[in-house]
Amino acid sequence: MNNSLKKNPMPTQDPKNRAHNFDEVALGYTEDAAKSEAERCLNCKNKPCKAGCPVGIDIPSFIREVACGDYEAAYKIIQKSSSLAAVCGRVCPQETQCECKCVRGIKGEPVGIGRLERFVADYHNAHKAPTTEKIKTNGHAVAVVGSGPASLACAGELALRGYAVTVYEALHIAGGVLVYGIPEFRLPKAIVASEIENLKERGVKFVTNTVVGRTLLIDELLGKFDAVFIGSGAGLPNFMRVKGEENNGVYSANEYLTRINLMKAYRDGADTPIKHAKSVVVVGGGNVAMDAARCALRLGADKVTVVYRRSEAELPARKEEVEHAKEEGVDFKFLTAPVEVLGDDNKNVIGLRCNQMTLGEPDASGRRRPVPIDGGEFTVDADAVIVAIGTSPNPLIKNTTPGIETQEWGGIVVDETLMTSREGVYAGGDAVTGAATVILAMGAGKSAAESIDEYIKRRYAAGGEIRDKR
Repeated sequence: MNNSLKKNPMPTQDPKNRAHNFDEVALGYTEDAAKSEAERCLNCKNKPCKAGCPVGIDIPSFIREVACGDYEAAYKIIQKSSSLAAVCGRVCPQETQCECKCVRGIKGEPVGIGRLERFVADYHNAHKAPTTEKIKTNGHAVAVVGSGPASLACAGELALRGYAVTVYEALHIAGGVLVYGIPEFRLPKAIVASEIENLKERGVKFVTNTVVGRTLLIDELLGKFDAVFIGSGAGLPNFMRVKGEENNGVYSANEYLTRINLMKAYRDGADTPIKHAKSVVVVGGGNVAMDAARCALRLGADKVTVVYRRSEAELPARKEEVEHAKEEGVDFKFLTAPVEVLGDDNKNVIGLRCNQMTLGEPDASGRRRPVPIDGGEFTVDADAVIVAIGTSPNPLIKNTTPGIETQEWGGIVVDETLMTSREGVYAGGDAVTGAATVILAMGAGKSAAESIDEYIKRRYAAGGEIRDKR
């Protein structure tokens, strides 16, 4: 038993060095550090940490195996609940989910559950032998739209249950937001590729360069498959709607990060252009804003400023990401709201005019509403502005699928089983909730898979027609 009140520290690259490269910031636990951290677990009988995990990983059991040095046994326990252990160990907000339930956290720091999950997954991926396990097929097939975390979790769970799963991805590489949205220094793309290979070993088929709603319609998929899961995410960027937003040098964070992460625009000689600005302002306070700001530094910016309209206490980004951004030199201006993007005669960005804010009464979200201070306007110099104030689901599937009901803001309406208003069509993740976390999307994908399994079993028990006509 390790009775330390503090977690074993996560080794990281030196901030001065990492601010200029895209190598992973966190370096991972050694075996000794992992065992030491695992020995801090109290193995609570009622497992409160498990209740905080959206996919229900048996956390104390896998940690116990780490303490014993049986890392493959630990991985097998995680794999029963999660298809993306190496991803979740890196980007899951454990501090607001499993770790915040940890009894160790009452009088000290909770057990580093995410760090241990990452260690176990990395150990498995480094030492795994070719799989010889054969999953018995059940003769039924399911189509999955999109290849982000909700879709991958759904596909993995269905494959384990014997379904022939085909995943349709609009881009040329599978992985969704895991490859186009999260930077290499937080989530190496080799990790995502390895997780997708694990799914391929289960029999999941991936079809890229296919835009469902254009290349194929949902109705066409329903003619070939027993059910369809929509996990197309929320990739439509929101904008500030202020004067000058059309100026040259204004990016949505979605475009900015896609150019960098997916198309490798940070590399010398890259075919995809991106502005290597010297003074960058990022508008927003979530993880995406932190990612954009830290990428701007790595592209050579001398100054990067994050402006956020509430105080630091309301900042929605993970504490770890904010700390890493500050260590690397990102500046923060809180209680600051954009008013106008300033441009020169050629409409190139030269600054962002802002208003100082104060916090008033709570709004519909329960957070205190930012209110402008009279005479509080000021200008932040910039030659690029990145807008990271959220995203919405793309309306393409709604507009091309008769009978699909959506919320006013674009989210697909589902019932308690995650079935949409079209029979046999399910949806989950950001396409339903709007932008959220990777692990919540995975939880939805796993739940949808369970519902799809029950739906197909009921349908064929009643003598339904087999739809796998491929």
